[in-house]
Amino acid sequence: MILQFKIISLLVFFISGSLISVAQRIDHIASFETIDYEKYIRFYYDNDFFTKTDYYYTQGIVLEYGNPALKNFILSKLLLNRGTDNRRYSIGVNLASYSPTSISSDDILYGDRPFAAIISFSTNSLTTLKEKTQRLSSSVTIGVIGPAAQGKEIQTGIHQWLKNIMPHGWQYQLKNDVIINYSASYEKKLPLGGDHFLLNATAAASIGTFTDKLSAGFNFMAGNFNDPYDLKPKRKKIQYYLYGQARTNIIGYDATLQGGLFTHNNPYTIASADITRVTLQADAGVVINFRKTWLSYSQSFLTKEFKPGRYHRWGGISLGVAF
Repeated sequence: MILQFKIISLLVFFISGSLISVAQRIDHIASFETIDYEKYIRFYYDNDFFTKTDYYYTQGIVLEYGNPALKNFILSKLLLNRGTDNRRYSIGVNLASYSPTSISSDDILYGDRPFAAIISFSTNSLTTLKEKTQRLSSSVTIGVIGPAAQGKEIQTGIHQWLKNIMPHGWQYQLKNDVIINYSASYEKKLPLGGDHFLLNATAAASIGTFTDKLSAGFNFMAGNFNDPYDLKPKRKKIQYYLYGQARTNIIGYDATLQGGLFTHNNPYTIASADITRVTLQADAGVVINFRKTWLSYSQSFLTKEFKPGRYHRWGGISLGVAF
């Protein structure tokens, strides 16, 4: 099993170093998102309202629950198994919505992003090797893209609440299709930090009916924090730190742009030839932790995902409670 883990880690790291992709929008496995307890619940909310935009990746919601008992969950059997007790398990429900640059038109906006929405369920595991300063995570995601995800209803409700313009054009959203994806990610602590600074090399890979992609980059933490590579640290009463992350991505397939694999009667999609195969993403944020409560705020930037697309920015908040 040790040899298997080393081989998987090296493959994910070195292959992703040259062939990279966009990671999931809400990156709850990264070291800067670590909650120092096995049992917790956490809520994430992304919205481009925080950056005064209203297009492309317009909203994301995740409700995550961590518990050691999830190791016995049937989908957990599909996750990468290092054969160590230093593993943590979680499950999550994810909703996300995507829209073109204008939501005031009742016509298809050709050359723009199609309307799309997803709802999915994921099972996740995180293995930490303290001595090797490595973290290996994996996840299985199942769900649906299309009207069943209620993207139109959610965006309309939020715009009503904010007394904003009512969205038009959802009748042209991508049709219902199945999401089945498998993802793995790897972090390696680099020997350039100290007690108040941590630098990691990162890599990730994802394959399935939702997205095929690879990614690699770096992230850092700066401030007062527990070591995310120590599962049983002498916990600080208060943590506060800044973090940043930069990733290079190579995209093989993106269902939110190209439609699902099994449905071929979508009103409008982005042609494969127009997909931007290499993108860059940067994230920065601040995390505050007091005892068993975590609060974070972040901003993200993503280069063009298709031709002719735009750069995009959005913000996010999260609240986590351990027990």
